[in-house]
Amino acid sequence: MMASRLRLICLFVFCCVAVSVADEDGIKRHGMGEKVPYRVPYVSSAIKLDGVLDEQAWADALVIDVNIEVRPGENVTAPVKTEVLLAYNKDTLYAAFRCYDPDPSAIRARIRDHDELGGDDWVALIFDTFNDERRCIEYFANPLGVKGDAIEYPTGGDSSWDAIWDCASKIHDWGWAVEMAIPFSQIRFQRKDGPQIWGFDAVRRYSRNVPHHIGAFPRDRSNNCYMCQAIKLEGFEGASPGRNIEIIPTITAARTESRDELPGGEMSKESQDAEFGLTTRWGITPNMSLNFTVNPDFSQVEADARQLDINEPFALSYDEKRPFFTEGFDLFDTSLDIVYTRTMRDPNWGLKLTGKEGSNTVGAYVVQDDLTNLIFPGSQSSSGDTMFIENTSSVFRYKRDLGSKYTVGAIATDREAEGYFNRVAGVDGRLRLTQRDSVSFLAIGSSTQYPYEVAVENDQEVDAFGGGALSLSYYHNTRSHDWYFSFEDISDGFRADLGFLPQVGYRMYNAGWQHTWIAQPGTWWSSFNVGLDHVRSDDQDSNLLEHDWTSYFEYQGIWQSEIDVYVGRHTEGYNGQEFDQNYLVMVLSSRPTGSTFAGFVLRAGDRIDYTNTRPGERLQLRPIFSAALGAHLRFEVDHTFERMTVDAGRLYTANLTDVMAIYQFTTRMFVRANLQYVDYSYEVENYLVSVDPEYRHLSSQFLFSYKINPQTVLFLG
Repeated sequence: MMASRLRLICLFVFCCVAVSVADEDGIKRHGMGEKVPYRVPYVSSAIKLDGVLDEQAWADALVIDVNIEVRPGENVTAPVKTEVLLAYNKDTLYAAFRCYDPDPSAIRARIRDHDELGGDDWVALIFDTFNDERRCIEYFANPLGVKGDAIEYPTGGDSSWDAIWDCASKIHDWGWAVEMAIPFSQIRFQRKDGPQIWGFDAVRRYSRNVPHHIGAFPRDRSNNCYMCQAIKLEGFEGASPGRNIEIIPTITAARTESRDELPGGEMSKESQDAEFGLTTRWGITPNMSLNFTVNPDFSQVEADARQLDINEPFALSYDEKRPFFTEGFDLFDTSLDIVYTRTMRDPNWGLKLTGKEGSNTVGAYVVQDDLTNLIFPGSQSSSGDTMFIENTSSVFRYKRDLGSKYTVGAIATDREAEGYFNRVAGVDGRLRLTQRDSVSFLAIGSSTQYPYEVAVENDQEVDAFGGGALSLSYYHNTRSHDWYFSFEDISDGFRADLGFLPQVGYRMYNAGWQHTWIAQPGTWWSSFNVGLDHVRSDDQDSNLLEHDWTSYFEYQGIWQSEIDVYVGRHTEGYNGQEFDQNYLVMVLSSRPTGSTFAGFVLRAGDRIDYTNTRPGERLQLRPIFSAALGAHLRFEVDHTFERMTVDAGRLYTANLTDVMAIYQFTTRMFVRANLQYVDYSYEVENYLVSVDPEYRHLSSQFLFSYKINPQTVLFLG
């Protein structure tokens, strides 16, 4: 059965490529020409970063107008004037923005941490340094010198990537300006003699009653390739990343104390420890880097945001924050989460290679981990376990660009420990068939063996076993309407222990449609969306798991407000029974001023009581609020309330509160106090199994942070 589906997918992909080639030939026959690139000049005079732009180098720089509003307006004249200036020398790329503003007193900007630009005014440089129209790097700055950087690719983005570069901003009586200096050591680019061609865009966010996004070129909303429409830059001859060696030592000290009794018991020491670690990065070439780490500080300095985990049948995932794993994160991305680095808990050492050479992209790493975390997935729920044994985890990723529209690749992962292994290998691809149509696919298999005791305790196969997974998606996107179709088939025996797949043993079909209305400038609304989504999922024995119809309405408008409403009819199969459910989800948010944000989420309707296998009703309320007092101080409150009832009455009440206060002294230094409180109250009489009447947990964190640069940080907390 799996082999026949794989043959069908291969045939489907072949037909799509044939159609796409025919379409591409048709375009060529109509004579579409190449873009004429802008020439970026080489400058030798010095530039002082102060936000003034009075050096001779800026008089010699390339100047490009950024004057086209692309959202919410559609390629209309921008409400304000903006210019971007570009130049370079052997070691550094220089850029500057002049952002004119009729009312500089209304500029929205706060002193924040790196990557936290929020609802501020900001500008961004966007470079496609390999000119492959698939991946771009982005550098952001706000009017007070707060920086951010990210990587964007067709299926998403990664804001956890950090580069080391400098900028300086200044507010003037005519608006504001920013100067940026980005070392070529922080940019991956082509290895070639002579001039290079890069794709380029410059973006300004002008944040007022609505957030105006202003770009350097008009965007066709019916074209699914952003960088295919970009401006082209020419230059950068002789650009060199230098020796590009980074050495990052870490010292981690921790002391744990506890009380025998609360609240009045005395504190006593439980443990005290200090560790030294070292991480190095070597830029082998302008487009290839090697990372090596020994005894790294992979502890979580940043506390994870708590998630409501009551009455959830599947494991929850958390974002990766550790620099060793976030480097080149997008290279390992697939349509299924085959790589999820949070499974690697306590590494002793790690070695990682990432980069791109011509049309070939390579990513690989090996990590030795002291703990072996496991997720045992199923079709209706998942469980987990931890083996206190050392393992060696390896990941290999390869992607090949075929022309300007197609990318195919291979991925393999392996985790080995005493009496245990999990090996995964497969192929995938993304095909941009036309400007409106794209296809992605993944075909992958696994082989697994657990230690005998672990297999028996967790109801798993005691001998080695295998499985496979297939994924196929088709997207049609235009200015006014979108439609899509996806299919997944994951066998019962498939495991991706270095990934995050808490559900296996199912076949799922998903299809949907959406229509969009875009407003004319000056109206009280920016856009409306209406849509319909359908999901059908069955287990491998054709028993129903999920059948869902959802209709939705989405609005964006004045005061930077959004209203999303989802209404659905859901049938779910669980533990041999089928449950019909109706539900409503409403999401409201607004940023009426530069200093305040308010949001509210409502979830209401039928829901299964998974513990007792019976129908129930859920009400979930989540208010969110943040406020800035001046340029430095900010408060945030995020509370989730959930109550579930069954025929016998209340089943449980859950409250989850997260309160945070941050004082940002400079763009490099802050102090933060964080308080998280969990309160679960259970109505014991209404449970068919034994449960504790309550669970309460209070945690607090006080953190001081000073960043020498985004990759060199002092934490005390």
